[in-house]
Amino acid sequence: MLTETMTMKRITYKNIASPKGFKATGIHCGVKHKKKDLALLTSEVPASVAGVFSTNAVQGAPLVVTKEVVYTTQKMQALIVSSGIANSCTGKQGLIDAYTMQEKTAEKLGIAPGLVGVASTGVIGEMMKMEPVLSGIKKLEPTDELEGAINFSQAIMTTDTVTKDTSYKTVIDGKEVIIAGTAKGSGMIEPNMATMFAFITTDASIESNYLQSALKSITDVTFNAITVDGDTSTNDMVVVMANGLAENNPLTPLHPDWDNFVQTLHTVSLDLAKMIAKDGEGATKLIEVEVRGALSDEEARKIAKTVVGSPLVKTAVFGSDANWGRVICAVGYSGATIDPNAIKISIGPTPVVENGEPVLFSEEETMLYLKQAEVKFLIELNQGNGQGTAWGCDLTYDYVQINATYRS
Repeated sequence: MLTETMTMKRITYKNIASPKGFKATGIHCGVKHKKKDLALLTSEVPASVAGVFSTNAVQGAPLVVTKEVVYTTQKMQALIVSSGIANSCTGKQGLIDAYTMQEKTAEKLGIAPGLVGVASTGVIGEMMKMEPVLSGIKKLEPTDELEGAINFSQAIMTTDTVTKDTSYKTVIDGKEVIIAGTAKGSGMIEPNMATMFAFITTDASIESNYLQSALKSITDVTFNAITVDGDTSTNDMVVVMANGLAENNPLTPLHPDWDNFVQTLHTVSLDLAKMIAKDGEGATKLIEVEVRGALSDEEARKIAKTVVGSPLVKTAVFGSDANWGRVICAVGYSGATIDPNAIKISIGPTPVVENGEPVLFSEEETMLYLKQAEVKFLIELNQGNGQGTAWGCDLTYDYVQINATYRS
């Protein structure tokens, strides 16, 4: 598990505009009834960019636009984000609307449209309310002050209960480099990717291809290691912008401080991923499942994610029920190779299964442990060296209520 080191320190005032040259803002334009619903993130100069996107075969119009920026232009200077309507399954008009948002934002900032990414989140199948969006774009005035970053974080939210922000500084070539991030998401979280946004900024100097490689490997063990309800949405993305204003020598895997950069980007990503899992719709607890001794890391991650995504495990955690049978059942149907007679399972510090058989433990003490806001299951397979971790949340009455009335 990554922690702060001599070369990486958490920044107290978490702010996506903390890296040099970045500004942000968010306003209410009228897509939603009252809450902020339009956000803008900008860089003083065109930034190297990397992105990872939803694997759902049905993808929203904003993804089409932003993928072009990430994979074709390979530079991004601004990102316009709307919340309330996803602009997904909206046909040709939806694509026209996404490109219009890109063009009008570029016009507002005086930059090329190909440097503007677009992101939208909310109800699928509704046409964008373009009049308030276009009017709102004209009113956006990004700032590097904390207030602007807070407004940005609030404007990208849908059913989130809290904003999700984090930032760290590290040292590269003797220069301070900051990596900061903001995310949204609390339902339909089954990334690879899902209904979530994670926007990360840094003033590090790095070419887009190296940034993309780092992000992809980090995403597999952070954002793709969380689940709330098993649904994969149509719109969502992780985007990293690196504008180079820290003036370090360009980062590559051969750079002596490459590991500092990757570790810090990993930590920012993991912070945001866990915040999303913890803020699952109606959730009361964060669940961590760690798997050791699998045949490979991939198999370990598969088991961990299956267990943390099991509705029966999630409801047991909600009820503080030490029903380890649900855990071992999920291990068994994960599709990974296991030896049932070699499995050890612990709930927090307490072993409940050894060699595939039950062991005596205090139900009362384990129930008290499960009442905590964060709970952990450790699964030891004793078959190899593979290890992996996944995060999720409990499944509550409120989750059903929130999703039964989402469009109401």
